[in-house]
Amino acid sequence: WLKYSVLHTRSYLLFFRTPPTVRPIMFVSLLFAVPATGEFLSKSWRGGITATHPFYHSTADLHQQLKSLEQDCGGLMSLSTESQDGVDIDVVKLAKQGATPKNKFMMLFGEHARELISPESALHFVKSICGKTEVDPGSVLDRSEFMIITNGNPKSRAKVEGGDYCLRVNERGVDLNRNWDEHFEGGNPDYVGDTNPGPKAFSEAETQIFKKLAEQYRPTSFLTIHSGTRGMYMPYAFDMDHLAPRKQKSMLQMLTKLDEEYCQCPFGAAGREVGYSCPGTCLDYVYDKLNTDYAFAFEIYYGEDDGELKERFQEKMHGGSFLQLRDSLAHHEMRPVFEDQQSDFIQLAASEESEAMTRYECFSLFNPDTEVKFNNTVTTWSTAYVHLADMIAADLQ
Repeated sequence: WLKYSVLHTRSYLLFFRTPPTVRPIMFVSLLFAVPATGEFLSKSWRGGITATHPFYHSTADLHQQLKSLEQDCGGLMSLSTESQDGVDIDVVKLAKQGATPKNKFMMLFGEHARELISPESALHFVKSICGKTEVDPGSVLDRSEFMIITNGNPKSRAKVEGGDYCLRVNERGVDLNRNWDEHFEGGNPDYVGDTNPGPKAFSEAETQIFKKLAEQYRPTSFLTIHSGTRGMYMPYAFDMDHLAPRKQKSMLQMLTKLDEEYCQCPFGAAGREVGYSCPGTCLDYVYDKLNTDYAFAFEIYYGEDDGELKERFQEKMHGGSFLQLRDSLAHHEMRPVFEDQQSDFIQLAASEESEAMTRYECFSLFNPDTEVKFNNTVTTWSTAYVHLADMIAADLQ
């Protein structure tokens, strides 16, 4: 609101400083500009995301869509809600009756509230498995079953839907992707910011629900979905120097194939790629504490021109000293890329750039702002999730 108020104050001052012969033209321009701005702000703040971008869903709409799908998925889907301390988390299970899949795939969407596209991607994936989109799931349920947390931060997401587009943390100001008990670094009561890990590991209702579900399900594979850049990661996030030892070669091969087909973006060990340590993540916890052999984190959307990211990444990929096939991508080489396109999954702290962004700039950075971009994103990544599940199942044979 302040941004547009200042803009029009400046316009009116300029109006009175212009020659009288020019003022009629400026007057007509201002007559059109002020109502247009008022209408934009009114729709954004009062109507929320579904008014300005009707191809998105509210939290209530997401739940209702899943309820409807449960009745129209050929017996492949079940929906339940896990509740704790006033937080309600929807959980979808997808399985084919009579199948004996070796791959138990846990998927976590929406840890960060401002990443609206993450739960939207979850909904599209569930629809795809149910045969309701153009994505062909093939026979994925013959060898894989799924447990999907579709919207991991519902209370804060509702605030984002209402216009608070930069909000990342939960209602208590805690970053859910720093609150897991894996090299947790927290406990400072004075800590504020986008990456506040909380007073202790699993202090939050949301992460307590995630932990309970993960421990009960005991997944063989895990994937968490984020946005804010584009990247495909494996453990570790807390360690800049070492790669996950278990299934290291298999995970790197999977990322290499998926990257070429769906992303053309940085991939490899999370901390090593970005060049700084990120403690307390779901990625490392599920891999280390639950002994889940295949663990990944994808960032699926970057709202600015990523031509430079692609160009610089390809230059480094084809450089003789950059690609280390026995290992991972050299994080010292990759770090300059992430200085310009920062990872939201393993964001170090609230950057000056993110703090300076308007709410509408936040929305467009983390989420597709046109229906074409939206549809392309959810379709591409639903296809990638199916492909990943099939590769994991094949590796388990």
